[in-house]
Amino acid sequence: QVQFVESGGGLVQPGGSLRLSCAASLSRFSIYVLGWYRQAPGKQRELVATITGGGTTSYADSVKGRFTISRDNAKNTVYLQMNSLRPEDTAVYYCNARRPLSEWWGQGTQVTVSS
Repeated sequence: QVQFVESGGGLVQPGGSLRLSCAASLSRFSIYVLGWYRQAPGKQRELVATITGGGTTSYADSVKGRFTISRDNAKNTVYLQMNSLRPEDTAVYYCNARRPLSEWWGQGTQVTVSS
């Protein structure tokens, strides 16, 4: 049974920062494409950022220049550093790991940006 442990969410004021972490009990973790998605109330889940096993990253236009995705294969962990947070970043954030024929999701962590 694959387990994900997400942490780092919470309440932050606009302009603030948070760092999300997601540790996964996956074998051969380094071959997975890892990603962060988010879902705001009443909206569909959307892609925030991804990182390949080789370290190539991609970002949604709405977070470019503010968020940074990274991974530590030795710790089976993916991170999302979020800076200059805005109220519209408020959502439940989910980590994702995928490779051909396999895909796994974390349980989600709430991020609320509000004054």
